[in-house]
Amino acid sequence: MFTLQAPGWQIVVRTVVVYLAVYVGLRFMGKRELGQMTVFDLVVILLISNAVQNAMVGPDVSVVGGVLTAFVLLAVNRGLAALRLRGEFWGRLLEGMPTVLIEDGEFVVPHLRKEGVERSELEMAMREHGVESVKDVKLAVLETDGSISIVPKSSPVVRTRKHVRQFRKR
Repeated sequence: MFTLQAPGWQIVVRTVVVYLAVYVGLRFMGKRELGQMTVFDLVVILLISNAVQNAMVGPDVSVVGGVLTAFVLLAVNRGLAALRLRGEFWGRLLEGMPTVLIEDGEFVVPHLRKEGVERSELEMAMREHGVESVKDVKLAVLETDGSISIVPKSSPVVRTRKHVRQFRKR
């Protein structure tokens, strides 16, 4: 129960490979899929987790192997989060870029198609933001987390200086 049945290094390597493969797969699903998870998406994620479990631990069914796998997953996730903050290139590579869906009251049709967003979904997001017509939208953006930001034409342009707080490591 507490004795590894496979070498620890093998569990670490398997876990890292599976994590990266699942991460890449989820990134290819697109921003919209991650932001609006349906029951179907939840089922797929649960089945993926079950399917890759054996690929991570191999023949090991020990408690130590499971805990080691969990720690490796947490460490890899933390490492990618830190890498994302190291520069714009890494942020874009790991998270992607926001996509403009409406600009100056006009749908940007190629972007809608690329991101798999239907006009009806976008119109629902507009209504949620209190905007009645696409003509009343200055900008609609599909954010990297899958949410849609709407800037109405009626919103005043506010020019401010951006103040960035510095966080000190303790």
